[in-house]
Amino acid sequence: MNLANDNVQRASAPRICLHEARVLLKLGGPIMVAQLSQTAMGFVDTLMAGRVSARDLAAVALGNGIWLPVFLALSGVLMATTPMVAQHLGANRTRAAGAIFQQGFWIALCAGLLAFVSVRNCAWLLEQLDVAPELTALTQEYLRAISWGLPAILLYQLIRSFCEGFGLTRVVMKIAVLGLLLNIPLNYIFIYGKLGLPAMGGVGCGWATSIVMLAMLLAGALYLWRSQTFTETAPLSRWQRPSPAATRQFMQLGLPIGLSLLIEVSMFSLIALLLAPLGDITVAAHQITMSFTGLTFMLPLSIALAITIRTGHLAGATDYHRARCSAFTGVVLALGCALLSCCFILLFAHNIASLYSPNPVVLALATQLLGIAAFFQFSDSIQVAAAGALRGFKDTSMPLLLVFVAYWLVGMPAGFILGLTDLAGPALGAKGFWYGLVLGLSLGALLLGTRLVWMTRRHITRLAQA
Repeated sequence: MNLANDNVQRASAPRICLHEARVLLKLGGPIMVAQLSQTAMGFVDTLMAGRVSARDLAAVALGNGIWLPVFLALSGVLMATTPMVAQHLGANRTRAAGAIFQQGFWIALCAGLLAFVSVRNCAWLLEQLDVAPELTALTQEYLRAISWGLPAILLYQLIRSFCEGFGLTRVVMKIAVLGLLLNIPLNYIFIYGKLGLPAMGGVGCGWATSIVMLAMLLAGALYLWRSQTFTETAPLSRWQRPSPAATRQFMQLGLPIGLSLLIEVSMFSLIALLLAPLGDITVAAHQITMSFTGLTFMLPLSIALAITIRTGHLAGATDYHRARCSAFTGVVLALGCALLSCCFILLFAHNIASLYSPNPVVLALATQLLGIAAFFQFSDSIQVAAAGALRGFKDTSMPLLLVFVAYWLVGMPAGFILGLTDLAGPALGAKGFWYGLVLGLSLGALLLGTRLVWMTRRHITRLAQA
């Protein structure tokens, strides 16, 4: 009987995978627009600050290197909402999904306060890195401005993850596009001093972003309050107090996600800080490469978020054969995104760099860095898609360990040796760090991909034995 079932599964696998590809694209399409819109806000900040001066661009780069890791680590904890809600819905436990939101709300409040305080008190970090006093002062002003919006965007992250757990990705897309449309004119007003305001340069990006973050929270809260989709779930009624047991369960799943994001993003951000003593030109070129590759990364990341939603629903329904098919179909889709990104970067590296800065020295270095970054698109896509699938299975602790090994025990040391020392030949500066990133991300893709294969086999075997 088991052999017959296996034969049926094999025969129908291509059809199932094709169906899962359609589902993932339907879920991932709006997420992709949302992610690109949010990343485009950073792109616009970098573009407009770079037009003021290299110092303003460097201040935004260093500021992003500090607040983004804090934000992503804390928002990663809240991203646990998506697989938890998805699995409850897959198992037809609708009311339990509403309880997840309410417990997440208390965690989001604490996370917002932590983000606000920590980002406003990091002058010591810039001093330890021997950043020039003028650049340090400008970076601190930028961070103080953006800190006001961090509590709002973390509360919005909870709403977003809750909606995504329901598969409601279009509303997330609409709010993100709204944020982008607000960000552009607000940047113009604050950076260049319009409507009677003083010209703030790069610091104006921080104020504009804070206002956008608040607007996104208000839009998300309004949707949650008015949508009929959540009538049975009742996330805003019969409010629950913080539960130690529920908080512990939330943190057990969410903390590894947050730490994994912190490990990856802080690796990129620390590179900007380590490159700061090499001057504004090097930091600006690195920031250009970071900004554009961050934009292209949104394509596989969107697929990964869709995989989390889909595998969460299927795992909650104990349909592990289809969940496995969905996971690996998603990896293939992510690789397709990587191929497009790689080709585009290789063909238009100089044109991309010229969008950010007219400085010929910055252009030359950024073009070289983009050429290196083109090749880690593939490994980056595999690792993020595999991580997304594992989150759908509520497997987050082991991926955290694997990411730490790949990035901080291999990628970062390799980049430091190649970039700032003569141990492996003449120091390569920023290029050395990007070579290290290629190595670390490739190892991460191998380890997480292997973990995904093991995890899906384990669930299917247990189902067969049940």
